[in-house]
Amino acid sequence: MVILKIILISSFSLIFYQDFRERQVYWFLFPFFGFCSAILFYNSTLPELFYVSIGMNFIFISTLLLIVFLYSKLKLKSNFQEVFGLGDVLLFLALIFSFSTISFLIVFVFSLLFSLLMHLVLKHYSKCQSVPLAGYMSLFFAIIYVSDWIGLTSSLYVL
Repeated sequence: MVILKIILISSFSLIFYQDFRERQVYWFLFPFFGFCSAILFYNSTLPELFYVSIGMNFIFISTLLLIVFLYSKLKLKSNFQEVFGLGDVLLFLALIFSFSTISFLIVFVFSLLFSLLMHLVLKHYSKCQSVPLAGYMSLFFAIIYVSDWIGLTSSLYVL
């Protein structure tokens, strides 16, 4: 399990670094952390809860992506790729395997708020004006996982 945790934190760290610096992330990092987080979640819960949570998380992320797609087309009159990067979509899809649905929703919303605050603070240090959403969210999820592993938070898998 320690190796999985190291791979997970390393993946999050690389995603943060690459997205913040270049706005491009290696695609294979997303399956790495999706697989590691799925194994950690599966080992911490009942198999039935694992599969139901993944299904519910998938429905939530699909709905969210559909809303962003429709908003970009109808309201902003621009392509989805201009509004939302492929790395962000891959991150959202990999995050489906992370936690039970209630924990996922809470942590996901707070990761978006964290990303907004980080962007407002760090936008002056970036050469691009776009938001490195996958990077900021990866940093937040790395902090959440580490805080859970060292005991600062109660188990993220039970809600």
